Amino acid sequence: MARTLSVLIPIYNEERALTALLDAVEERPEVSEIVIVDDGSTDGTPEILAARTFTRPTQVIRHPRNSGKGSAIRTAIAAAGSELALIQDADLEYDPADYPALLAPFERHGVTVVFGSRSFSSHSAYSFWFVMGNKLVTLWTNLLFNSYISDMETCYKVMSLETWRSLKLKANRFDIEPEITAKLLRSGHRIYEVPISYVARGRDEGKKLTWRDGVAALMVLSRIRLFR
Repeated sequence: MARTLSVLIPIYNEERALTALLDAVEERPEVSEIVIVDDGSTDGTPEILAARTFTRPTQVIRHPRNSGKGSAIRTAIAAAGSELALIQDADLEYDPADYPALLAPFERHGVTVVFGSRSFSSHSAYSFWFVMGNKLVTLWTNLLFNSYISDMETCYKVMSLETWRSLKLKANRFDIEPEITAKLLRSGHRIYEVPISYVARGRDEGKKLTWRDGVAALMVLSRIRLFR
């Protein structure tokens, strides 16, 4: 049975890719609602959003100042209204054409959370150290929680809106990703992974993650595992 889907899009200074990304999301028949949170963009993002005529039910929320990806995601979760919700970055690294693969496992008994893994399918990476950092934080996740997942930091995380809200997320920045995964695993959810495509962009194209975010991820994972 088809379920309604909210696509949560946190945005900060993504004018170059934004129109193409929104076109791709709106083309997907699986999408019931789009929730966009402009996290204080200072480029042309607000103007693009204001001028656009959306073909799907869409909420556009603007933070008056940049608060971080985590803050934008928390705002989107609070505003969404569908049965399921997934996070969609606005930079075109992740392809909305993968939505059917992400939703299909929910037809299986016992599946409550689906992650799109960049480790099983076609992908490109701009940096050896970026890939190694991702593998390190994923390994640390598996060691701490006795789990076996391949891509902790993936953007594509899908679950019911009820589950999203039960996590009571607190992070404001990129540490939202390890917080989501750690709280899911601590709560007993078994994460179902499916392969997705991934086209990484470099620093010159607006890549925002740094090694500091990797260190922060290790700390967040450890804190949630060791302290209630």
